[in-house]
Amino acid sequence: MDDLTEMLKGVLEGCVLQILHHRESYGYEIVKALNQAGFESVADGTVYPILIRLEKKHLVDVARVRSEMGPPRKVYTLNNAGVHALTGFWERWEFVASRLESIKNDKHNKEDRDG
Repeated sequence: MDDLTEMLKGVLEGCVLQILHHRESYGYEIVKALNQAGFESVADGTVYPILIRLEKKHLVDVARVRSEMGPPRKVYTLNNAGVHALTGFWERWEFVASRLESIKNDKHNKEDRDG
């Protein structure tokens, strides 16, 4: 699915929030979690700007943690505002998904044709 990344751009922030809801994490771990979930085309260059945006929106808390190799890592933890944002994300997702399902099943157009 070559164009999956384009489609995901609108939902990746919610995916990152959900991953952080399960556990604190750093950027590379988040990329790996997305890849393991089947989103192999998602790369570091996609996730790090999302983390910066979440930090600027004050949806995550950030701590620098020593790394055994290299410089300290930024570890992200979802805070209360992030949990609230995640709840809103899933509400919007359910709204969109239900409308897509309706279009997919062609419920409204079928009623008009059969009417």
